[in-house]
Amino acid sequence: MTDPHEVPPAVAAWLAALEPTRQADARRLIELMRAATGDEPKMWGSMVGFGSYHYRYDSGREGDAMRIGFAVRKAELTVYLMDGFEGRADLLERLGRHRIGKACLYLKKLEGLDHRALAELIDVSVAGMASKYPIS
Repeated sequence: MTDPHEVPPAVAAWLAALEPTRQADARRLIELMRAATGDEPKMWGSMVGFGSYHYRYDSGREGDAMRIGFAVRKAELTVYLMDGFEGRADLLERLGRHRIGKACLYLKKLEGLDHRALAELIDVSVAGMASKYPIS
């Protein structure tokens, strides 16, 4: 897509349904993740994801998942950094107000956050996923 604000139709429809502040946050996350991955956004259910990887558990269960993505929930934005947060305490400290789960970064809004730290977290996560699950 040539226009950096252009998104696939399914993502455009999803964005249009968001309230303006959430839509602006979602567009910024799309911009950051597109830059980090070189991939176009794709709907993964109610989540927007970039790229994919194939996983296989020791149990034999396997599937495909997004390499990185986000969801806009009622109370928070959820950023999925699939390789987790190990070794990233300095970036998380710089980021500003947030909370984390195993691979989820929960943000009330992007306003007031250190956007450079957020971009670095995204870039490092994409690189970490590429080292674990090489892009074929």
